[in-house]
Amino acid sequence: MARRVYHVWKGRNIFFCKGRLIFGPDAKSLIITLLLILVPVVIFCTNVARNLLHEFPTSNTGYVILVVTILFTIYVLVLLFLTSARDPGIVPRNSHPPEEEICYDPSTSVDVGGRHTPTPRLPRTKEVTVNGFSVKVKYCDTCMIYRPPRCSHCSVCDNCVERFDHHCPWVGQCIGLRNYRYFFLFVSSSALLCIFIFSMSALNVKFLMDDYGSPWKAMKESPASVILIVYSFIFLWFVGGLTCFHLYLIGRNQTTYENFRYGAANRHNVYDQGCFRNFLEVFCTKTNPSRNNFQAYVQEEMPMRINREVKIDDSEGDSRTKVQDNLEIDNDLLKISQRRDAVEAVNS
Repeated sequence: MARRVYHVWKGRNIFFCKGRLIFGPDAKSLIITLLLILVPVVIFCTNVARNLLHEFPTSNTGYVILVVTILFTIYVLVLLFLTSARDPGIVPRNSHPPEEEICYDPSTSVDVGGRHTPTPRLPRTKEVTVNGFSVKVKYCDTCMIYRPPRCSHCSVCDNCVERFDHHCPWVGQCIGLRNYRYFFLFVSSSALLCIFIFSMSALNVKFLMDDYGSPWKAMKESPASVILIVYSFIFLWFVGGLTCFHLYLIGRNQTTYENFRYGAANRHNVYDQGCFRNFLEVFCTKTNPSRNNFQAYVQEEMPMRINREVKIDDSEGDSRTKVQDNLEIDNDLLKISQRRDAVEAVNS
């Protein structure tokens, strides 16, 4: 039976709808996030909003408050879905190390078929040019690729993600190139929802105070309003602070990962294009299509099992030996070495 890519995916992601929806391994935390949003909204609609309907008997203000609450909550949930259920920018893995990057060390060799062959090496880093500046990119041993600039390997999802920001347990997904915009809109919209519920609950308490003449009697009459005021105030510090932090990061064209790793005082940010252009890049550019077709059928290949040593040089000049056991490839390193020897023989 033919298998699809999401059936044999090596990351820790969870797939639904035949690979159309992709979540992180901690997708169950979405249940908690949904409850934190829906429970206070339901309490607000069934208690506070209903009382406000009676406070505005001659106008539709109470109905407007109720409709706005429902529509805005749906908007927040849609943003949550767009953040957590899509490919955040996963870089496809290689089935073998990149041949074009392999170099050979004649000082060390391995015995293959009675002959000595130079040991193939992979540099730990290589340099690429970004906006006219030279940037080092690292080799990922797990994905067997040189990570693109601003890409990092998520230890939770076990994937390399483009423009990796962080892994958010509240949405159960990595935040990267393809879902950062929706993540920010989700967080900022949640902050606005907290402000709205806080304000309307406080307004309801004020109306009750006018009716009963005492704040204690008003609070006793509508404990739900008091609970929602406290709840919204606490969570506003969290999502509001997160919104302000990411506004700062967007203005500098910096990710959370880069901020914590290099610090806020990094003066050599080659990606900073100025505050206005940085915001345009996040909110006004077209989202790149996914580099993975999870619904595609896997092409069956005849694996060749080999046991070879590949030395990987790190950036400090030291080398470490990584044994590739039972590496399933067609063009294995032995063929590469033989092809190299044949070219040298012709040239000589």
